Amino acid sequence: MFRFFLSVLISTVMTASVRAQDSWIAQTVTMTEEKAVFATVESVDLIQARARTGGTIGELRIDEGSEIVAGDVLAIVVDDRLAPQIGAVNSQASGLRAQRDQAQLDLDRAQGLFDRGIFPQARLDEARTQLNVLQNQLSALQQQRAVLVQQSREGDVIAPSSGRVLTVPVSAGSVILPGETIALIASDIRVLRLRLPERHARFIAVGDSVRVDVAALTEGVSGEGHVRQVYPRIEDGRIIADVSVAGLGNYFIGERVRVHVGAGERSLIAIPEAFLRNYNGVDTVQLREEEHLVNIVIQRGADIHTEDGLHVEILSGLSDGDVLVRP
Repeated sequence: MFRFFLSVLISTVMTASVRAQDSWIAQTVTMTEEKAVFATVESVDLIQARARTGGTIGELRIDEGSEIVAGDVLAIVVDDRLAPQIGAVNSQASGLRAQRDQAQLDLDRAQGLFDRGIFPQARLDEARTQLNVLQNQLSALQQQRAVLVQQSREGDVIAPSSGRVLTVPVSAGSVILPGETIALIASDIRVLRLRLPERHARFIAVGDSVRVDVAALTEGVSGEGHVRQVYPRIEDGRIIADVSVAGLGNYFIGERVRVHVGAGERSLIAIPEAFLRNYNGVDTVQLREEEHLVNIVIQRGADIHTEDGLHVEILSGLSDGDVLVRP
């Protein structure tokens, strides 16, 4: 009898200790629902490197997948008409330069004769005018030559930004026109692009957190991102948004990654999994009612991962304010 009384006393003390230390008050909380969707890796900017002048591609220095830096020469476009034009201008300039030198000698001679009083003023002015005309003609040719040389230099197709070459729609020897695309370049900044049904438009905003599926990640990629931009246009019944995620540099453009985005909020009761126990397939919890512990059958819902560990949604059996005791 004494042993039975002592056992009951110890059990009561242990129960009181559990009540004090291992209890949980059920409360209705608001949770954000998540929707699993596939996002594609995209570049923030797709830039076209274009030819500034027409002609033939004499040299092509890139291929699909090439890493480039802003300012690199991607290709050289050669205009075969420019070289003869530059040669002709050089020849004209040489002839005018000789005429100018001769006009300078004639002016110096006329100035000397004029200073000695044996040369008329009109002839001196005529010699000076002739020298000025030849000098102006030579300057015009030099400007024309500079324009032709600049046009030949514009045959260098310069990379407008750093990144990776996606496509090169031309080849060496191709004849192209001014403004034609030489390469399509994806910038170094990459994002995950979401395409969600338009009913989710009211749930997504700039700054929202997005959880990236850990199983789909490679080393160095963050498991969480944030919405950086929501496009104000709905295309084909879908809203488009970009998510910034660190470490996407090694992914291929267009690669698909599974992510989880917020899809609204709902109210629910969730408790730590440690407060549940299962008897023959039936989930129960212990409630404290006044000084007694009562087992209650509950209906278990989905698992919820929180900062405090794994919680379980309770679909029925609990109400706000119920005090649970760890079994």
